[in-house]
Amino acid sequence: MRGRYSAAKRQYLPAHFWMYFFLYRERRQGMARVAKKKARAKRAVRAKAPAAVSPVVTKTQKAVDTATKSLDAQLDRVAKARARVQKSSTAAAKKSLTSANAKAKDLRAKVAAAKVELAKAKAMDAVRQAEEAAKQKVTEMADSLSSKAEKDLAAALKAFESRWKKVRSKADTKKIKAAEKKAEAKVKSAAKKAAAKAKVLEKKAAAKAKAEAKKAAKKAAKKKVTKKKR
Repeated sequence: MRGRYSAAKRQYLPAHFWMYFFLYRERRQGMARVAKKKARAKRAVRAKAPAAVSPVVTKTQKAVDTATKSLDAQLDRVAKARARVQKSSTAAAKKSLTSANAKAKDLRAKVAAAKVELAKAKAMDAVRQAEEAAKQKVTEMADSLSSKAEKDLAAALKAFESRWKKVRSKADTKKIKAAEKKAEAKVKSAAKKAAAKAKVLEKKAAAKAKAEAKKAAKKAAKKKVTKKKR
């Protein structure tokens, strides 16, 4: 019976393996997260605790308890039957002891089988709880990363806006200076053209005035000659 129990237990070693695998991985990830939390802002997240015990574990535990209770009661009967055989070694007493021992043997087998089922249920429940805890950790990490991404994006946008304003201001200042220089050159050119034009107009006006003065002088001289002849 002990050998059969060991073989049955070995049948469920993969479940134990995965249970320890998940627990080991969670422990390492937990240590890494503790180290990282010191360098970043703390974000309070209330973890959702997985179910403490599954209905399957509860059911198999009850089966083990029931089978154990029946076995204990049967062992009491075996003890009483053995005591009767010791007092009077009759065929009936021996038959009763043999029957009690056979029934106790069957109950031991039931207890062993129930314990195997309980071990299996506990192993699978441990895996389930580890999986739920792992999923919860992933969810918490996703929320934390999402929040951090939003903050980083806001900081990046602010930094980009600051750099963009500086570059744009520098470019605009350069354009304004170029426009001022161009406008100044246009003003100088226009002033030069206006001065030249004014000079030409002054020359024309002076020539015209000179011609008119000359014409007036001739006219006055002619008038004077005419008066003398009379």
